[in-house]
Amino acid sequence: MPFSKNHLGELAYLTADGIGVSHCFSTRLGGVSTGVLSSMNLGTHRGDRPRNVLENYRILGRALGFSIQDTVFTRQTHSDIVRRVDKDNAGEGLFFPVLQPCDGLVTNTQGLVLTVFTADCTPILFHDPVTGAVGACHAGWRGTVADIAGKTVNAMVREYGCRPENIRAAIGPNLGFCCFETDQDVPDAVRALLGADAEPFIRPMDDKYRVDIKGVNEFLLRRAGIEFIDISSDCTACRSDLFWSHRVTKGNRGSLAALIQCEGGVSA
Repeated sequence: MPFSKNHLGELAYLTADGIGVSHCFSTRLGGVSTGVLSSMNLGTHRGDRPRNVLENYRILGRALGFSIQDTVFTRQTHSDIVRRVDKDNAGEGLFFPVLQPCDGLVTNTQGLVLTVFTADCTPILFHDPVTGAVGACHAGWRGTVADIAGKTVNAMVREYGCRPENIRAAIGPNLGFCCFETDQDVPDAVRALLGADAEPFIRPMDDKYRVDIKGVNEFLLRRAGIEFIDISSDCTACRSDLFWSHRVTKGNRGSLAALIQCEGGVSA
């Protein structure tokens, strides 16, 4: 199923039509941050004024119907670590430090808003409408070849009794096949993970390669048993007017966020 672009005043964000709960993939539009962070910076470690970041979350919260006190952040290290979080973790990242590194989160605590960050890497959101559990992960290329997508599915199965065929997933904007130019280390890592199945996701270009990280993550999700997957067609580099791209800005940028709120499961 497709993605939709949503507008509320100057705010713009994406939603996946099949995910089934409140969520969004942010853009760089509609916030109050200034300068190179203008305007919807959602990262707390980009040099922004804390009050600007808080207001940006309030803007999103009003649009999507969540309280910023219920957000839970990752502390991303390009790992394959997936954490289970609950009501005791509410506010981690925005109001309290996140002590444990992780690139994925799962919960079935009603009201919690799982939050992962990107600026070319791949955000993936998950929802199981049967159990009410949700998940989110940040899949950089290192996390991708460590199968953080499949491990997030496994965590939802292990922690909440989800069945993979019931889980709905959405792969958000990233550095697309059109623009992810890399050295041989990335295709080698994809081949080590997928064997011959890797070749459709790799395109040699003289002494460089292009790699389809969205495609690799879709393959991994389907291998994990996911049947319902929405995939954004947007490339963060091609649409650097709409999204933060680390490559385009050479690191002078804010952070995008993918957020999903647990609407079922146990009450906080």
